[in-house]
Amino acid sequence: MNQQIYVNLPVKDLARSRTFFARLGFDFNPQFSDDTAACMQVAENIFVMLLTEAKFQGFTPKPICNAHQATEVLVCLSAESRERIDELVRAAVAAGGSTYSEAQDHGFMYGHGFQDLDGHIWELVHLSAAPDQH
Repeated sequence: MNQQIYVNLPVKDLARSRTFFARLGFDFNPQFSDDTAACMQVAENIFVMLLTEAKFQGFTPKPICNAHQATEVLVCLSAESRERIDELVRAAVAAGGSTYSEAQDHGFMYGHGFQDLDGHIWELVHLSAAPDQH
């Protein structure tokens, strides 16, 4: 069996978060989704579990971080092109998210990102070539 990754993120309003990520083009697996969780498929073996705060709290004795005020995790996804990154950032902002910095162009690497409705940071990166080795 191929190894999979499941990133679990707490959300305040599950329905609103599902709509937000659906507007960015992500699909959800109904087999692992209900009124407390939504299983978002990012790639063949990469999933994000959007969990209501109450459900998320059941998995940890620690308090949930307010991602609008502090950063606990940076979710970074690769993209097939610079254009795809810009498209996703525009879609995120149009769906109610926000940007947290300007795009960064390092020649061989282009990156930008957005914050989702709950303040989680999603970095997007495209590598066009390896950096020069000096």
